[in-house]
Amino acid sequence: QSLVSSSKWLRRYGLKRNKLSLSQILSQIGFQHRKDYVTTLGKPVASRYADGLFPQYKRAQDGSVYNLTAKKELILHFVDCLMGAIELYKQRMEWLTSESRQIFGVIQEQCIVIVLDFGIAAPTEFDLCRDALSMVLVEQVIRIARFNLIWAAQDLMKWQQKCTPVSEHTVKSAVTWLWKLDHMTAVSHTSSAEALLEAMGDEAVSS
Repeated sequence: QSLVSSSKWLRRYGLKRNKLSLSQILSQIGFQHRKDYVTTLGKPVASRYADGLFPQYKRAQDGSVYNLTAKKELILHFVDCLMGAIELYKQRMEWLTSESRQIFGVIQEQCIVIVLDFGIAAPTEFDLCRDALSMVLVEQVIRIARFNLIWAAQDLMKWQQKCTPVSEHTVKSAVTWLWKLDHMTAVSHTSSAEALLEAMGDEAVSS
């Protein structure tokens, strides 16, 4: 999800500026083998002077041919740049799939409501869910603007009546509230839908 929309991240690490796409690299290490229309022959003809003079690379995407003129040093420079870019992507993927992001993805909205639906989870599963939610509050919610929690139970429970500004104090308060929830509280078949409708009722909420 986040890799696809990571233009800011790409700019931050200079991957766009360094011109590391295949087309950009080819334009810097050679020139395209051109065809031109010859009137007397009535058809496009490719120049032949480069045949055998330069190594050539044919792009699978469009069949265009590039004559490669770069020296070994420049090729090795691009190898180093590409290896560096690959390493940055690996680090990015490791970050995107670690800790709370592995479960919840990356929260990008600034005002959110988290709807808690534990169903009939066993006590150990209930605690695992609360561990995961505590993690997302401490790691991700702390970085946004406003939030709230709503528990989908038979008697719907809200941490706050409306989305609350994020601070260390409010995040700690939300975690404390989460761990005070009673596992034995009854649930109903409509509680999830009711909690979602309640969350959507706050006009400030974006997600």
